[in-house]
Amino acid sequence: MASSFTVITRARVPREQLFDLSLDIDAHLASMSASEESAIGGVTAGGIGLGETVTWRARHFGVWFTMTSRITALDRPAGFVDEQTRGPFRSFRHEHVFEDDGDGGTVMTDTLTLASPVFGALAERLILAPYLRRLIVERNRHLVDAAAG
Repeated sequence: MASSFTVITRARVPREQLFDLSLDIDAHLASMSASEESAIGGVTAGGIGLGETVTWRARHFGVWFTMTSRITALDRPAGFVDEQTRGPFRSFRHEHVFEDDGDGGTVMTDTLTLASPVFGALAERLILAPYLRRLIVERNRHLVDAAAG
């Protein structure tokens, strides 16, 4: 069974700018410096596009993890989806949606759906989902700040 959660972020920047920044490997790495994340395969710098992959290496819970993700859907500037093709989860899907807020800003909605490799739904709900939610909130805060200049 998979668990899912959504994070909504509001930004006073145009959605095209936030969309492009969300696909930028360098911006992602800057937002994840606390986990010592690095891009070690596939697209490792600049923007990533439809069908392309990136392999991440990062430390979480004191353990090093490697995960390869592919951009499986992309509709600029409305949204994109990245999904794990190899890595620590049984499944991992991250949907990014960008909407105009009607006042020159953007509403960014991240929906993550994941399945834990061990301990199932209990680990997903009690450990993984809250931890990943915090990472997404931190990442989005960094992207919004970078976009705002």
